[in-house]
Amino acid sequence: MKVSKSQAAEHRAGIVESAARLYREKGLSGVGVAEITRDAGLTHGGLYRHFESKDALAREACLRAFEWTITPLDGLELDSDAPSTTKLQAMVHSYLSASHRDHPGEGCPAAALATDAARAGPEMSEVFAQGVERNIQRFMRMLEGEPVEKRAQTMVLLSSMVGALALARATAAGNPALSEEILRTLRERLVTGAQD
Repeated sequence: MKVSKSQAAEHRAGIVESAARLYREKGLSGVGVAEITRDAGLTHGGLYRHFESKDALAREACLRAFEWTITPLDGLELDSDAPSTTKLQAMVHSYLSASHRDHPGEGCPAAALATDAARAGPEMSEVFAQGVERNIQRFMRMLEGEPVEKRAQTMVLLSSMVGALALARATAAGNPALSEEILRTLRERLVTGAQD
């Protein structure tokens, strides 16, 4: 059955959206084409009408994943009257929340896929670097100061948050108290340290 161009575009977008979520939930090698297409409501064979390979899909899904949003962070980005300390505190608390820890498919791909991206080769590394740079630029808007200092501060914050979230996820099932302690400690230290 032939589909219209708009239906084909919808199918492609659905595949990318499903892949972006499933890759963050299960890792790049933890999900197959059949599961992605089934999640998107399509058949397995349909994927290759839209993508030249599974790797091409993974790269596009990774780019899409970096469009993630976390509230109230995104509302504060638009509120230029909010003090930078309020924006920073909201960013850190939203990122290092139990909800973000427990729902990787809806969250930051840096914490969910950094190790996978490093192992996936130079093309995926390039895509991942674009996404990380997008996050750096996005988070820099939350801070005050000179651009060079804001960029350095953002890299420290983002790297600390990604590492803390990855550790909190890795320990959540085996030692929930430790997982919570990691999130709580980093929330407190990052906000306090950034204000000093």
